[in-house]
Amino acid sequence: MTGQYASTVPVDVSGMPTGPCLTWLDTRGGRYARKAVGGPFLGYNARKVLRFVQKTGGAPSTAGADPIGQILTLTHDHPDLVAATRWFMEPVDYLTMRFSGLASATHASRLALWMTDNRHLTTYEYDQQLLEMVGLDASYLPPLLPFGSIVGNVTPAVAEELGIARDAVVISGIPDLHAAAIGSGATSLYETHLALSTTSWISCPVPKKKTDINHSIASVPGLTNDSYVVINSQDTGAKALEWLQEVLAGTGTSLSFDEMTMLAATSPPGANGVLFTPWLTGERSPVDNKRIRAGFTNLSVTTTTADLVRAVMEGVAANSAWLFKYVEKFAGQTLSPIRLLGGGAQSTLWCQIYADTLGRDVVQVAQPLLAQMRGTALLASVALKRRRLHEVTGQTPGVTFQPSPGVADLYRARAAQLPRLYVRDKKWSRKHPTLRH
Repeated sequence: MTGQYASTVPVDVSGMPTGPCLTWLDTRGGRYARKAVGGPFLGYNARKVLRFVQKTGGAPSTAGADPIGQILTLTHDHPDLVAATRWFMEPVDYLTMRFSGLASATHASRLALWMTDNRHLTTYEYDQQLLEMVGLDASYLPPLLPFGSIVGNVTPAVAEELGIARDAVVISGIPDLHAAAIGSGATSLYETHLALSTTSWISCPVPKKKTDINHSIASVPGLTNDSYVVINSQDTGAKALEWLQEVLAGTGTSLSFDEMTMLAATSPPGANGVLFTPWLTGERSPVDNKRIRAGFTNLSVTTTTADLVRAVMEGVAANSAWLFKYVEKFAGQTLSPIRLLGGGAQSTLWCQIYADTLGRDVVQVAQPLLAQMRGTALLASVALKRRRLHEVTGQTPGVTFQPSPGVADLYRARAAQLPRLYVRDKKWSRKHPTLRH
């Protein structure tokens, strides 16, 4: 199984939900998270956050937008629901239990819980000191297994309902981050992928645990039981184009994804001066600000729909470039090529914009929309010992896009404006909040 992470599904002893899934956009638990770990140091209690970072590489979100905030919300505000609950599970672990009937998790699937000592990836237990800091009962957390474990066979009922063999096995669930790395073929040290999905991130395997707390970048349990991958998150990726599609539909202009990218191609690089900042739901990396909001800059009476679409595509790429410079610094070396996947990566125009904006070769992986599904299948073949992890790259060919002379210079200059626009806009967003749960 693969899917979103930093979300919580409460389930009963049989694995059936006792309430709705709380996702990474839910911030109702912020007040409880701040009470548990909040303080004056970057919003945290310095002593507590240091302990979390030392052990896990990260820390619970003070906005409440992760399992700690979600679980504390359920515990404090919905005691009747909790009374019926046996496990608090990530979506991928919930699905694994529905197929196998067995509760399980891994260091990777529980990475956003920040409750495992990631200095010791072969210690399959939650850290009692960290649990006590936030007031979390470990008995609600499913037992930990090694990454890529065979959890068990499918249940007879599942086998019958789906028409599959009763001896079919269930592999431990993984976050979409890990599925993307495997499905893009970026499985060896410093091989880099960029997800242009609803959200966006830039990641690669790295040899050790490390944290850049100022830019919300860390290394977390990786693709094996003794390795790490870089984690960061930009809250809006290709979702920005979907948002614009919905806005245009409200004006009577109905455009498909392909039609929008074709229209964007009629606007020149630079979108006739229009800039777009893509922070539609706030941001996490390289700045952590749930209140910051998106906007168009430099509009005029001559601005066209094509300019707006292209500006959105360029703005998302510029936001990735802002993060990318810190990811390269974190990795300590030049990262190239960048393997691009996700729904947005289906557009060859967007792939070229990324190559020009990042100043790096970009590889559009085969069937980019399905790359994470491919990743789960490839992991299953590794778990079943039919393939070794380092052989995955050969299963993921792609098309390479190179930076265009001249255009790349233009995009670098425009991307450099994004941090300045952020400084300009954050005061306004703070005074005029639009955040909703």
